[in-house]
Amino acid sequence: MVNHQILLSTLLENGISGTARQWFESYLSEDRSFKVSWRGEDGSESHAETPVSETSGDGTAYHTCVNTVLKVLGGLLVVLCVSSCWVGITQVVQLTFKSFSCPFFITWFSTNWNILFFPLYYSGHVATTREKQTPIQKFRECSRLFGEDGMSLKVFLKRTAPFSILWTLTNYLYLLALRKLTATDVSALYCCHKAFVFLLSWIVLKDRFMGVRIVAAIMAITGIVMMAYADGFHGDSFMGVALAVGSASTSALYKVLFKMFLGSANLGEAAHFFSTMGFFNLIFISCVPLILYFTRVEHWGSLSSLPWGYLCGVAGLWLVFNILVNVGVVLTYPILISIGTLLSVPGNAAIDVLKHEVIFSVVRLAATCIICLGFLLLLLPEEWDTVTLRFLTTLADKKTEEHGEELTESSVHTRSRSRANGAVSIPMA
Repeated sequence: MVNHQILLSTLLENGISGTARQWFESYLSEDRSFKVSWRGEDGSESHAETPVSETSGDGTAYHTCVNTVLKVLGGLLVVLCVSSCWVGITQVVQLTFKSFSCPFFITWFSTNWNILFFPLYYSGHVATTREKQTPIQKFRECSRLFGEDGMSLKVFLKRTAPFSILWTLTNYLYLLALRKLTATDVSALYCCHKAFVFLLSWIVLKDRFMGVRIVAAIMAITGIVMMAYADGFHGDSFMGVALAVGSASTSALYKVLFKMFLGSANLGEAAHFFSTMGFFNLIFISCVPLILYFTRVEHWGSLSSLPWGYLCGVAGLWLVFNILVNVGVVLTYPILISIGTLLSVPGNAAIDVLKHEVIFSVVRLAATCIICLGFLLLLLPEEWDTVTLRFLTTLADKKTEEHGEELTESSVHTRSRSRANGAVSIPMA
């Protein structure tokens, strides 16, 4: 029989073109190791070689594996940075309170730094992309988060005001709680915001019901009650627990409303939104620190006496934390960002024990562990039960196949040994 590859190669070299040439080329492509060359109409020599699918598949798998590893490593780095920033914010705030106990002024001053978010984002955009846009063009492009019409005074007040108020309340209540409780207790209680987000999303947004998240929410509430019970339902401890839970509640409401009215946002839109909130805080909320100053609720004296080092440290760490959270969601897995917030609890606990010599009671430790465990349960994906059952089924099938192969090998070995001993197998009628 004539070799088809040699025959088709000869035909192609003799000037076959057009439809026949395409048909022969597709035919020859079935043999991955066969290379065809022909001379075209213009006299130039062309080569038709089918890429090896196995090689390309291995290369694609390799690149996918490398990208996944880099994404995970980057995510772990972001986790460490996020947890370090949150621990730093909590600890520096407590140091600031020793000489400057004005939580609302600290909140207002730190929120003003959010104005820098969009300029920093635009600087990164200019440094990393070839298509350069002016700041105004980029600002208008990112304004689509507020609607197709972009930013206007009405939209600015309507969309920004509620989120700015919730943002200020969240941070202000968190700082007030730090005046009553240790950093470990406040950071643990703040982790309850994840449970509140689930409850509000289930009730308001009609998200999918998940039994494990209901259990996690119950665990969070149990931890709150135990934390309040640790020193009795009275005094500064109970008030601190109430303030920390209030901070977690306003944070959850902020996130649910953001998802309801604004949906998801990319990095540029998030930078635009944070800078807009910073402007709103500077323009409309600046009157509140002045009122507190003149009413002697928060009297800070002269500007030269303020601990500017601590204040700038808190504001800078808060800005870096917000940037890391939004950049981390884009570059890595969002679940790792949540784990970074959770890791602030053991981080603050280590500093409280080693530096401040805080002694935790058994009830407080148990409450902290219950809240953290509930937080981890809330991180389970929605399809975790289906994926788990599928994995267990696959594992059981593999064990069954291995057991069947072992039985087959055993029977074959037994028959061969029987033949060696002269035994004859007689089939049953």
